[in-house]
Amino acid sequence: MSSVGTRVFVARLAGTAVFDPIGDQVGRVRDVVLLERLKAAPAAVGLVVEVPGKRRIFLPLTRVTSIDAGQVISTGLLNMRRFEQRATETLVVGQLLERTVTLADGVSQATVEDVAIEVQRGGDWVATKLSVRHKGGGGLLRRRGTTQTVGLDEVAGLFQHAPTQGAELLAERYEEMKPADVADELHEMESRRRIQVAAALSDEQLADVLEELPEDDQVAILAGLAIDRAADVLEEMQPDDATDLLRELPDERKNELLAAMEPDEAADVLRLLAYEDRSAGGLMTTEPVILGPETSIAAALAHVRREDLNPALASTVFVVRPPLETPTGRFIGVVHLQRMLRHPPHESIGQIVDTDIEALRPDSPLTTVARELATYNLLVLPVLDGERRLLGAVSVDDVLDHLLPEDWREADDEASDGTRHG
Repeated sequence: MSSVGTRVFVARLAGTAVFDPIGDQVGRVRDVVLLERLKAAPAAVGLVVEVPGKRRIFLPLTRVTSIDAGQVISTGLLNMRRFEQRATETLVVGQLLERTVTLADGVSQATVEDVAIEVQRGGDWVATKLSVRHKGGGGLLRRRGTTQTVGLDEVAGLFQHAPTQGAELLAERYEEMKPADVADELHEMESRRRIQVAAALSDEQLADVLEELPEDDQVAILAGLAIDRAADVLEEMQPDDATDLLRELPDERKNELLAAMEPDEAADVLRLLAYEDRSAGGLMTTEPVILGPETSIAAALAHVRREDLNPALASTVFVVRPPLETPTGRFIGVVHLQRMLRHPPHESIGQIVDTDIEALRPDSPLTTVARELATYNLLVLPVLDGERRLLGAVSVDDVLDHLLPEDWREADDEASDGTRHG
């Protein structure tokens, strides 16, 4: 165990690798669990650790032998049951950071930026200090924006049941994280806190995160946003994902959001809403990479390098006659990324276009779409109307979303016996 007096700030600990005694990494720290006590400092009882498969488990601090810079060493004994927060427990990162507290003078307020835990004689860990940012009104030493480390006994309101807790600090933490990882963190939060944090994200990031969340969470977050903000977020989403989300909303709310969206963005979604949910038309995106046959390979490669494209859509360029917006002019064929890489960049994509490709009709059922993708080992297929105009494209990830059980994001890959603290 770390030596007596060792102080660790939790926000800095988050993301630290956890190793077993022989040096194999078993996961990363995501949070610290505190237990409030009436006549003693809050006890730090364990770590929330994310292990492979994005499962979050509870690691008691009694099974931690060392917390040093850049690493946590455990005894190697891990209970793989998914972590479930108890009513008497508080998560430092998830619930205390950005909380507003009142200082000892009873007037000045500050925002919690970090919480320090320290190991005591006997090996127990307790929360002892707060790093706070002052909101002003307390003299020169407490002018707005200054930071200070204070004892827990010098503030009030840290564990109040109806906390005033901002979300800006968490939103900053999430800026460099992958959308799927942010979605996992939001999913673990209680509903009110989840909406607060989601609202603090940028429109673009929130759109990406929503696409990774279960439908219940998506609907709850969208319902918690003002109409104009929710419409802005929907505009940032892929049209097919925005359509899937709108299908889950009551008609009144759905119509309000469509009316608040930009006409061009709303038009794409309205077109998709006209198709059956589990058809090619209902699954497709209206924004694949679409180019004319005269486009150079170099220019086409620049298009598929866009950061907002998922790997499936980036694998294929759809070649059409003008107009290039869906519904396009007559569909010519496709050019796959690998083939473009094998030809000189000055050649036009029209010279290497594959015209022998199976296309879907908008009413093609999900089973047909899945079969065509599997038969020809493709990541994406075009959807054409009766006049062979390109309406959109269905990618394999959209098909998997509809073939897997609704709760696939939450399903455990492994079973575990015993209680969480056992």
